[in-house]
Amino acid sequence: MTANPLLTEWNTPFELPPFSDIEPAHFTEAFEKAMVQARAEINAIADNAEAPTFDNTIRALEASGELLTRAARTFYNLSGAHTNPDLQAIEREMAPKFAKHGSETFQNEALFQRIASLWSQRGELGLDEEQARVLERYHTMFQRAGAGLGAAGKSRMAEISQNLASIGTQFAQNVLKDEADYKLVLESEEDLAGLPDFLIAAAAEAAAERGLEGKYVITLSRSSIEPFLQFSTNRPLRETAFKAWSGRGEGGGETDNREIVSKTVALRAEKAKLLGFDSFAHFKLDDTMAKTPDAVRELLTKVWTPALKRAREEEEKLAEMARSEGGNFKIAPWDWRHYAEKVRKDEFDLDETELKPYLQLDKIIEAAFDTATRLFGLSFEEKHGLPTYHPDVRVFEVKDRDGKHVGLFLGDYFARASKRSGAWMSAFRSQHRLDGEISPIIVNVMNFSKGTPGEATLLTFDDARTLFHEFGHGLHGLLSNVTYPIISGTGVARDFVELPSQLYEHWLSEPEVLSRFAVHYKTGEAMPNALLDKLLAAENFNQGFATVEYTACALVDLEIHLLTEASDLDVTDFEKKTLQAIDMPDAITMRHRVPHFAHAFAGDSYSAGYYSYMWSEVMDADAFGAFEEKGDIFDPETAEKLYTHIYSAGGRPDPAQTYKAFRGRAPEINALLTKRGLAA
Repeated sequence: MTANPLLTEWNTPFELPPFSDIEPAHFTEAFEKAMVQARAEINAIADNAEAPTFDNTIRALEASGELLTRAARTFYNLSGAHTNPDLQAIEREMAPKFAKHGSETFQNEALFQRIASLWSQRGELGLDEEQARVLERYHTMFQRAGAGLGAAGKSRMAEISQNLASIGTQFAQNVLKDEADYKLVLESEEDLAGLPDFLIAAAAEAAAERGLEGKYVITLSRSSIEPFLQFSTNRPLRETAFKAWSGRGEGGGETDNREIVSKTVALRAEKAKLLGFDSFAHFKLDDTMAKTPDAVRELLTKVWTPALKRAREEEEKLAEMARSEGGNFKIAPWDWRHYAEKVRKDEFDLDETELKPYLQLDKIIEAAFDTATRLFGLSFEEKHGLPTYHPDVRVFEVKDRDGKHVGLFLGDYFARASKRSGAWMSAFRSQHRLDGEISPIIVNVMNFSKGTPGEATLLTFDDARTLFHEFGHGLHGLLSNVTYPIISGTGVARDFVELPSQLYEHWLSEPEVLSRFAVHYKTGEAMPNALLDKLLAAENFNQGFATVEYTACALVDLEIHLLTEASDLDVTDFEKKTLQAIDMPDAITMRHRVPHFAHAFAGDSYSAGYYSYMWSEVMDADAFGAFEEKGDIFDPETAEKLYTHIYSAGGRPDPAQTYKAFRGRAPEINALLTKRGLAA
């Protein structure tokens, strides 16, 4: 093994990780040494003989563990976007060790007493807004980690944290294995029946990547499976593909996640009880904008009722379409996308095959960048020859309107077997100013189907929206303007974090953007006005379905985390009964069924928090109205307020107050219902 690059200074351009020099074994050594160093730094803070001050306690904590943070961020970005068996083994080994390290920090009695002392006299310390927020976050984090418990309670909390870390890691790896192992191989004309050229080309590329030249492969990436379900006229194959997609994590065998979910729910319930909460949902929501399960349920119910009504109407239209073609069957989940495409064509004279040639990946990236230029004065210059973890990753230097370096943006757009499914934003380095200006290194990870060599990669409109969504998160990280790492960028309340991303989606749908960047990949001609009009007219088509499949997930996530006893939880039965109780249509499944619901069970980020997308959507639907009311979607004054109060503020302000500072008032739910076409 070479000298460990994770333990040395990085002399790479922009201090990017030296990916080509890093071997899996380097991480194990780096984690061990960096944990020892971080523990020594934390103990020195806790054992400081001087009276606690903000600088010698809170600021010192913010500056501690830098080596460990750098190595961990590099590792976990790789484990999500480009993993391998060696990295996965290290991830399983390290998960409980990281949890133990965290418990030892949060349960350090001397350290907590220093923080509690500062908290008790916070009004007399002369703290500015940012320092006050950072102190509040540390005090809250320590309390929620069990710092105030007795010795037995602390010990059990540490055990729970380590167990949850281990099984959460296993959950994610099981889903990835199910996704990576599955391939629907298509060979005959009957197998390919109904598939458009763009999907056949993508399936040929997927087959070639798997050593199956001359054949075609459908994978469980959304960019592969959803178009197949849309266009395939082979109903038995649609059923086969859908059941594989829907059944991830519950196939029996070693990758079955149902027992992991049961253990997770039980451990989370016990953790909440130790901390004095009625349930894990009560515990989790106490530190969000929503505050209570009742507030979440109220929001979801307000949306569920009209969405369910709309979905029933949509299902009847699909059934009529199927009958008109001689289909004498009840609409099943593997039929919905197929017949919805036909109904959309019938009602709006619009289909995906007509639309997709105008949605080139490179042009949509350009559109996302241009929107940021017009709103915030940013510029993006692609850099070649810089270190990356995969040849497909693109690197852009981001500068402000004065030409000053803002940060680096990495785009990793294509699906591959080494990448978990979905789309996300992450950071190799967050912005802060603890010791000089530290610029961010932000990455967006997608799973688009790559075009054949020499051909453009074409997106669906949903793919394009996903790109804008994740770039909104990316801007939240890039534009961060704070001093302390803990509140940098996306370090905000979980049900606020989706506001910058979902708000950014609005610009994609604007004619002013589409008319410039939706150009045909062969001719270069702009999307015809008639087609653009049809696209925008059909924007709320199938919203009953989309809202039901999402809201069902949010409701199941809430209900499963309200359980106080889960030792004998039958996950499949619980999911079934919960959906029956809300009258879930048989023809629609949850967007993420529980055995592969990574948001909720592959870690703690969105557990009892999947509602967050809709909570934020209430704000984003209302927030875009601020631009519409000005008659200019790039209004400079409104854009400046958006930058100041939302994109650059990180977790410094209270989220409800900063939204009001931007909009002038609290958000209104009617904006969300109108946006989704569900208003009465």
